[in-house]
Amino acid sequence: MSETEVRVVKVLTVDDQVVFRHAARDVITATAGFEAVGDVGSGEEAVAAVERLRPDLVLLDVRMPGIGGIEAARRITEAHPGTVVVLISIEDSDEFADDARAAGAAALVRKQDFGPALLRSIWDAHGSRT
Repeated sequence: MSETEVRVVKVLTVDDQVVFRHAARDVITATAGFEAVGDVGSGEEAVAAVERLRPDLVLLDVRMPGIGGIEAARRITEAHPGTVVVLISIEDSDEFADDARAAGAAALVRKQDFGPALLRSIWDAHGSRT
């Protein structure tokens, strides 16, 4: 990649709430250098979508039916260690902090705090390892 080329960060959103997936897509689209490459509604779908889409960053809801975000994060980071996984929750993130770290998540954030500035800061802090 030349100095004039800007790397686009490919983002997959995983949440069982369609409304949040649409809101996340809007945030991703509004953030320069980021591209929404897909969204799915379960942890099982997340693992398969990462295989298929090869995103750089995965936004992953903690609580979902099926395997849930913590287990999906573990599976994704084990199979794709270069993929940055960010766990998201509407609840107080301290409750999940230890599990998130153990699962290989780069960050754990509240949905209420999610926006372009947070997306950019997470990538700036953790994306360089990819």
